[in-house]
Amino acid sequence: MKGQEWYQESDVAEEYEEKRFSRGGRLIDRREKEAVLDAIGPVEGKRVLEIACGTGRFTVMLAERGADVVGLDISGPMLQQGREKAKSAGVEESLEFMRGDAGRLPFPDDHFDTVFAMRFFHLADTPAAFLSEMRRVSKEQVFFDTFNRFSSRSVYNWLLPMGSRLYSQTEVLSLLDRAGLTLVGDEHDFVLPYGFYRKIPNSMASAFRSLDTAVHRSPVGDSLASVSYWNASVV
Repeated sequence: MKGQEWYQESDVAEEYEEKRFSRGGRLIDRREKEAVLDAIGPVEGKRVLEIACGTGRFTVMLAERGADVVGLDISGPMLQQGREKAKSAGVEESLEFMRGDAGRLPFPDDHFDTVFAMRFFHLADTPAAFLSEMRRVSKEQVFFDTFNRFSSRSVYNWLLPMGSRLYSQTEVLSLLDRAGLTLVGDEHDFVLPYGFYRKIPNSMASAFRSLDTAVHRSPVGDSLASVSYWNASVV
């Protein structure tokens, strides 16, 4: 995985949400959570695994809605942030955080109803292997997002401290096919890259988001989108 050492630093975990989901980043947080909930649907009683759960943004959200959820991450400091968040939300008894490697998931085949990963595949050196593992432990659904190769994301990609893998639609469809997954739905969003929104005040973000959405609704909108959400079923 790219940037493993950087990602596992304690100060990175402590500042992760403040740097990414304050200011205009709040808008990104809302949209990502909406995408997860839309894809998974009613979550109460579902067995869900989140790969690279980080500080537990989605894990805690799903536990609050009644999911039987496990969050797995390689970073101990990130998991500690998640546990503290779960405790604050009063759901610490309703979920489990585990430290582990997404390339060797410690679960039997078909163990979960849904397996998903957000902000993960841009770090993956071997995406096919990771996606195959996600498919192995899921009996129904796999959901994930990618950053897109032919988009504004590439403009500042070189600035990121750990690099970032970008994907074309053709590459994602090939990965799904090789993993034994069938695409059932996809969404494409954010013509302006995430990094832009994180740099502007929240009060300005809505105006730029309106412009972003207008461009995205044009005939070329999907081709300009910097992020895509992929919802797949197990074959």
